[in-house]
Amino acid sequence: MSSQHGNAPYYFIPGPSRWPVLAGASLLLTMAGAAAWVNSVSWGPVANIAGILALLVVLYRWFGDAIRESEGGLYSNRIDVSYRWSMSWFIFSEVMFFAGFFGALFYARTITLPDLASLDYKILWPDFTGQWGNTPAGTIQPFTKMGPFPIPTINTALLLTSGVTLTIAHHALRAGQRSKTAFWLFATIVLGAVFMGFQAFEYIHAYTELNLKLTSGIYGSTFFMLTGFHGFHVTMGAIMLAVVLVRVLKGHFTPEHHFAFEGAAWYWHFVDVVWLGLYVVVYWL
Repeated sequence: MSSQHGNAPYYFIPGPSRWPVLAGASLLLTMAGAAAWVNSVSWGPVANIAGILALLVVLYRWFGDAIRESEGGLYSNRIDVSYRWSMSWFIFSEVMFFAGFFGALFYARTITLPDLASLDYKILWPDFTGQWGNTPAGTIQPFTKMGPFPIPTINTALLLTSGVTLTIAHHALRAGQRSKTAFWLFATIVLGAVFMGFQAFEYIHAYTELNLKLTSGIYGSTFFMLTGFHGFHVTMGAIMLAVVLVRVLKGHFTPEHHFAFEGAAWYWHFVDVVWLGLYVVVYWL
């Protein structure tokens, strides 16, 4: 948020905008392309990538409008409160999003597998034990489960460290130490990028050495959906922090008014917490 609150209107209402409908269309194209891609439809990859690129362009232009309004002194403290509530509800929706995937994982592991290993199914799959990662013979290609060492543990340390560096940057901004803020914010972004690099390497290892794929039964689908969507959120969080870093370098924000920084920090800490849940449930249990 800008520091120019003195002459701001009582409550700023922006004019009609094309960005919401364009963002919705971009997301629709992205998900349609993803659905087609996993079903081996030829136009799926192109549509998915085009949708992602279109969404990035829309977000860039949309955020640019909001930044110009903020720096133009149009945002009062009432707008600040609105942004805080909006970001809070957005993060809550993300909590529910991941809760759905964690719920699917719980249902599969604690209800479905024991039922399939019961006496009722012994005729169909006599050797099936119902253990997580074990599949009935002849149903899918054999694979090896992903363990917690070394990459997942390294990634856990990276994200936890990034939470610390981001907190240091926030305290520096509140103290008016802009150079220190920029340094530690940049360090946070680098840690996030290294995290994504390790995750990409982990996926290559899973496909080439463990034969663990998205088609590897319920284990493979839940593993890649949970970790993949989390990786997407890390990427989006890093982009948000990068935008904030550019604004810090341009002289935006004051020690009293910097919600853009705080909102991105809230999101990053949320991503950290989700990863801790993934690290325990997906890799250890």
